[in-house]
Amino acid sequence: MRLSTLTLAATLVASGAFAAEPVAPADVVYTDGAIEASLSGTPGNPEEGAKAFASRSIGNCVACHEVTGLGAAFPGNVGPMLDGVGSRWSEAELRGIVANAKLMYEGTVMPSFYKVDGFIRPGNGYTGKAAETIEPILSAQQIEDVVAFLMTLKDE
Repeated sequence: MRLSTLTLAATLVASGAFAAEPVAPADVVYTDGAIEASLSGTPGNPEEGAKAFASRSIGNCVACHEVTGLGAAFPGNVGPMLDGVGSRWSEAELRGIVANAKLMYEGTVMPSFYKVDGFIRPGNGYTGKAAETIEPILSAQQIEDVVAFLMTLKDE
């Protein structure tokens, strides 16, 4: 019986049935602005990342950035063009930039997509009342998906 229990446990671990818990925003470890470890413990999906990047209701990255061929209507020009970004920065650096660009680029206007504290008087959506809790703009998996998408944008 013990051997079959160990075999079952090994099979579940190998198949990913024991998925890692996402790293909480307050527990993220930054090294010079970069995040080495995955925030979700699950590889990012570039297709989902492209959707979050282009969606005005999820990441809204297109409000500031342009990617050639993405087909986003009214791409922004506040932030840099992101063509070739996967060749310029490592996965860890891109993860850090998306999670909290202010740790890598002081004074940037890019929002911190995976931050929940350190804000001054955060409000509760047009109610005039203070927010008791703040959720990150993107989930840990959405960060991984956007990073996976950005890693596909390589120089040719």
